[in-house]
Amino acid sequence: MKQVFATILLLLSFETIQAQKKNASYRLPIHKTNTPVRVDGSIDDIAWQQSAPATNFFMVLPMDTSFANVPTDVRMSYDNQNLYIIAICYKKISGANMVESLRRDFNFGKNDNFIFFIDPFDDQTNGFTFGANAAGAQWDGALYEGGKSDLNWDNKWISEVTDYTDKWIFEAAIPFKSIRYKKGIKEWGINFSRNDLKTTEKSSWAPVPRQFPTSSLAYTGVLVWDEPPPIQGPNISVIPYALTGLSKDYTAGKNTQYKTDIGIDAKIAITSSMNLDLTVHPDFSQVEVDKQVTNLDRFELFFPERRQFFLENIDLFGNFGNINIRPFFSRRIGLGVPIRYGARLSGKLDKNWRLGAMHIQTEELAETGLPAQNFGVLSLQRKVFKRSSIGLMYIDKNSINYQPGSYPSKPIYSLYNRNLGLEYNLASSNNVWTGKTFFLKSFSPGKSGNNMAHAATLSYNSRIWNIVWQHEYIGKNYTAETGYIPRTGYIKLNPLVIRNYFPKTGNILSHGPQLSSTIYFDEKMRKTDDQYSLSYLVTFRNRLTITGLAQHDYIELLKPFDPTNTGMDSLAKGSRHSVNTFGFDLVSQPQKLFTYATYVRYGGYYANGNRFSFISDIGYRFQPFVSLALSTSYNKLTLPKPWGNISFFLIGPKIDVTMTNKLFITAYIQYNEQQKNVNVNARLQWRYKPASDLFIVYTDNYYPSPFSVKNRALVLKFNYWWSL
Repeated sequence: MKQVFATILLLLSFETIQAQKKNASYRLPIHKTNTPVRVDGSIDDIAWQQSAPATNFFMVLPMDTSFANVPTDVRMSYDNQNLYIIAICYKKISGANMVESLRRDFNFGKNDNFIFFIDPFDDQTNGFTFGANAAGAQWDGALYEGGKSDLNWDNKWISEVTDYTDKWIFEAAIPFKSIRYKKGIKEWGINFSRNDLKTTEKSSWAPVPRQFPTSSLAYTGVLVWDEPPPIQGPNISVIPYALTGLSKDYTAGKNTQYKTDIGIDAKIAITSSMNLDLTVHPDFSQVEVDKQVTNLDRFELFFPERRQFFLENIDLFGNFGNINIRPFFSRRIGLGVPIRYGARLSGKLDKNWRLGAMHIQTEELAETGLPAQNFGVLSLQRKVFKRSSIGLMYIDKNSINYQPGSYPSKPIYSLYNRNLGLEYNLASSNNVWTGKTFFLKSFSPGKSGNNMAHAATLSYNSRIWNIVWQHEYIGKNYTAETGYIPRTGYIKLNPLVIRNYFPKTGNILSHGPQLSSTIYFDEKMRKTDDQYSLSYLVTFRNRLTITGLAQHDYIELLKPFDPTNTGMDSLAKGSRHSVNTFGFDLVSQPQKLFTYATYVRYGGYYANGNRFSFISDIGYRFQPFVSLALSTSYNKLTLPKPWGNISFFLIGPKIDVTMTNKLFITAYIQYNEQQKNVNVNARLQWRYKPASDLFIVYTDNYYPSPFSVKNRALVLKFNYWWSL
């Protein structure tokens, strides 16, 4: 505990004493309109003639030392129901706009786009983002931790984009009921971002240093309301769904199974900044499949949450801890076992306090003996200083009416698992200093002692230097059954230093080295692993990047490990392995119709073997309607017997057809040689009304040799967002 408090005091010492918001002088007045605003991508409405413009954007990329070369004008207004915005995006170079497709939540770097960021709590920590690319594909997401974007967040709003020879215009109406905001305040944080690929320029209204994303809420300007935003009446949304489908498991020899289901979600605004999510018998079959990877690592892989029920204020639940120590990971709930019901209360209690509370119950699975389970989570966060916070989390998972070992022929499940955690998040007013420290303790039957986890990170990020210190400790008995903990029983040190150089002339925009080390010790401070890495990144002015890499790894296996992850054989516990690796990365210019990214590694491997890895992602777009992509991974292992020479090939062609910005078809084929599986997934989505969809999803899994079907499913799902 002394170490924990010492770390907290160290992070507190870096909290800036500056109280003034960095871009407080950038102020945009917004006035209520008494005339109708028609969202049609035209600036003819009276409201726009009477609104003050935000102009004179600053360049962010390639350099942040001048005004933008490509002009952008923005105006905002509102009435009792909606917040309105219009952006005139002028063109400096004639020709077709650069867009990837009409699909929502596009890749920012591969599209001409206009996006804006609002901080309706004026806390420089949480907010929302909306926008569109130059073809009209919408972008929306929730902002957390000072400007990170969760684009899986989705809500009701409308927009239109019109294209002209000298400009394109984005216009949108965002219902006040679709966002959360603080009651009674007359100043919100606001910033506008423009990406123009033909000139390779990214710009923003309020200036943002190039090392930070334009979504950084520390650098927002101020949206000044003529009166507090209107208070909305009852804000209740009911989202029922109906589903029908059929599936067949050919491996088990079962008959075709027919499924018909209904369920309902609801969103109830308790206050303008606090929301209650309810769900009864939800179904997540419309969620896109995960992109497969060849796993030659000793530990579990992490896949992000995409299910809508879990996304409101997801940072309160899912961002406690760090990337390697997550006490709560919502994908542990409801994948592979049905959810009976769930409730989530989340949002702002007042200016300084945020609350998240969740309760979910899953059904039992008789065939595996898995009992019905309750999942309870409580998260409380208190803002301190200008942008920092202290958080508390409690997680309780328990099995209902269950006695471990009562079914000898079936797996044994835990009776309960609980976690209690405390964390401090540091964010200076200018975002140069950021960090986090946290302490966790778990409670499980039969596990006491060595059941704690602690970690801390401190980062200094200037234009020239990025210096990071990180350390972690996880006791061997620390358990988070509702979390993501790939490894236990270790102490880890992980410093990082990056230096950037900026030539004044020439084709190279920036270049510089990156030096990092990762050292693992057991709980007695005996070294078990280390990794030292030196890389050099060169970024060209046209945004093409090249990286060279040299890396050394030393590994002492803490348990038997199969270096092929195929179950063939295992290396002995305690065996030691020293590996040197060299490689390079090449990422193409995003403004081209044909794009590519290549990652090559060659060097040693376990048991004095060798490994060659080649990963590539290539794409071509017939803009804006068709986007083709091909992901390829090839790993060749040279090992002693019994493994010998083994190759793993993974290929994933994908086609995205976006007939309009409301009708999408995605077809995805993945062949994974390591898992001996061919996966086919086709998904049609018709957004017939804002946030209301019809899905048709077809999934196939095959054995590649001899080619035969494993299982097959077809699902039709319809949901409707009904606002009361």
